[in-house]
Parts: sequence; C-alpha cells; structure tokens
Amino acid sequence: MKKTKKRIAILGSTGSIGQNTLAVVRDFKDRFEVVALAAGQNIGLLAEQVKEFQPEVVAVATETKANGLAKLLETGQTQILPGDYGYEQVASIEKADLVVSAITGIAGLKPTLTALKNGKTLALANKESMVVAGALIREKAARTGSQIIPVDSEHSGIFQCLLGQEKRFVKRVYLTASGGPFLRAPLSELDTMSLEKALQHPRWKMGRKVTIDSATLINKGLELIEARWLFNLEPDQLGVLVHPQSIVHALIEFVDGSVLAQLSQTDMKIPIQFALTFPERWEAICPPLDLAQVGNLEFLQVDTNRFPLFGLAKKTLEAGLSFPVVLNAANEVAVEAFLEEKIDFGKIYQVVEHCVKNHQSRVLNSLEEIIAVDQETRNWARQYLGLKGK
Repeated sequence: MKKTKKRIAILGSTGSIGQNTLAVVRDFKDRFEVVALAAGQNIGLLAEQVKEFQPEVVAVATETKANGLAKLLETGQTQILPGDYGYEQVASIEKADLVVSAITGIAGLKPTLTALKNGKTLALANKESMVVAGALIREKAARTGSQIIPVDSEHSGIFQCLLGQEKRFVKRVYLTASGGPFLRAPLSELDTMSLEKALQHPRWKMGRKVTIDSATLINKGLELIEARWLFNLEPDQLGVLVHPQSIVHALIEFVDGSVLAQLSQTDMKIPIQFALTFPERWEAICPPLDLAQVGNLEFLQVDTNRFPLFGLAKKTLEAGLSFPVVLNAANEVAVEAFLEEKIDFGKIYQVVEHCVKNHQSRVLNSLEEIIAVDQETRNWARQYLGLKGK
C-alpha cells in the first residue's frame, strides 16, 4: 500500500533553517510534498526552490520582488503573492499538514499566529515569536488544538526528553550553549571584535543574525524565555550550561536526582527531521554519533562578565510582562547595525541595556500591543545609536 505524503509549507525557505528543511525533504522526496514556500528578498534562490519542489503558492516580501520572481520563473502553475497577505496564505494553506515557521525575527510572529489560528501543526524555529508573544501563542494553540513541535536543537532536545514524563516530577531544565567564537577570547578584546571574527562560529552553520546572537550569548537568554512558554515552566526551573562540544543539547533534572539528556551530532537536519516526522522516527540521513571519537564532554557555568547580554536576558525572563519584547527589539536593531558595521561589537550590549533599563513594564494582551512596544523600542534603539528609522 502506497504511503500518503506529508504536505509541508515553509515560512522562511531561503534562510538557514528553510534550506536545511528542504534538504531533509529532498532526502525523503517520496514521503514529503512541499505545497507552499515563503521568503523575503532572495528571489534567486527562491526561484530555484520553486523549480525543484513545485509548490502551489509562494510568498515574497514585496510586490516588486513578486514581479521579479515571476520573470525568473517565466512559466509555471505556482501562484506568487506579496507581503503579509502572501505570508498568511502560505501559513494557512489548506493542504498543508505541517507549517515550518523559520522566518527570522519578529517578522515571523504574524504568520506563526496565522498557522495556529488555522489549526496547523507547527514546527517552530522562530524563537522570537515565542519570546515576545509566548502567552498569546500558547492560548491560540490551546484554542485550536494545534501542536507546536520545536525545531531549535536545544528545545527539540527538551521536547524529546519530556515525552512520556509528568511535569510535576521535573525539577530543572538545562539548555546548552557552545559559547560561540569568543568563549576563550581575552576579555579586554571583546568590545572591539570584528564582524568577521564574530561570524566564525566554531560548531554550527547558521544565519548571520543568529550567529551574532550566539557570539553575545543572548540567543540562550532568548531560548530560556522561549522554553518558559513552550514547556510551561517557571523561570527558576530553567538554566544554561556552556558545552563547547555541542553534543548534548538539553538535560532534564528530575526530583529524584535522575538526569535525562538528548545527544546528537551538530547538524540542524537532525532536529528538523524529528519535527517533520514526529511522532515517528525515520532512519538518520546524518552520520551516527560516535561518543568514543568525541572523547571528552565539557560543561561550564555561564560567565556573565564575558556574556553580559545573557545576564540581562535572564533578568528579563524573571521580570516578564513586556520586557522580553523590549529585549528582542533592541537586540534586533543593534545586531543589524553591527552586521552593517555601523557600531562596534560591545555597543550591542549598551543599546539593549539602555532600552531595557528605561522601559516601563506593562501587561500586553494583544498582538497590536506587542507590536506597539516593539516599534517603540526600535525607535529608542535607533535614536540611541543615532540611526534613522526604517
């Protein structure tokens, strides 16, 4: 009997997660069908993806990009849609069994909520959505019965370790961090580290923004906030261990002293494949993990003198309310400025601290209120940096 293909829509198909998702689909092309894709500006790569996977619907950032994509494709049956409307159509396409949310930054929030509103199973790689709107996302998923399967390696590890476990027995959850490119760099040199060095991650191949977040370690602070909402945990149940080998991705400590850990090779296709095939496990397309070859596994406490943004993110997790929105927005502005080489590496922390320190917290009950705080913070950050608004 012929197996029915699982039909997938991908938000952010030209980014690192999107490309790895399509690599998994390519390795199991007889078991997956891509029905919709969404990207931002990279219409050249998107055109190649459309030609290979033949989705029914494609979305791009603007009308101009949509017209450019149409010229690249020339002919075909794929419908091309621009902007927010296009992203919403991809997120809610009726045929999709699973939607992969991999648009970077807060731009992924609206389509993520759209997918949940339409009852889709969501493979979530957009951590910022859960950071700024965790309560709203949980509420939406509960209302429609949508299941959220995390894609980030650490959250996938937590998800796997918690399968079949009762939450009341969980004492503490640990995410691991590689420590990024500056784990052992002289402290006196950190503030002036170059963009080239900051992008040289020792373990993972990721997008530019996420790679910088790893260099400052704010990515782990954001991931703690994400885990708080994904798994309905309290801030004091969450911790981070620096683990340079990036083999152990998550550890769960239980009240009886037992600890479960999830281990795998350092390859994002592994957690992506798990999210796409869940609740099944299919034969690995990556080389198996050889612990004897790995040898030693190190675990270190996070040094907040080296990674002050992580310490600030931890305080934001504990403060809650609107602070995570401010943390995320200020960081996005600062990282963008660093990637454009308008500011030094050390300035990233300064702008985020400035915005968090001067924010008056408030309860956020709607998407509109979240977006308002986000935009307000971006304006503050740009003013602080002397940059013009976008």
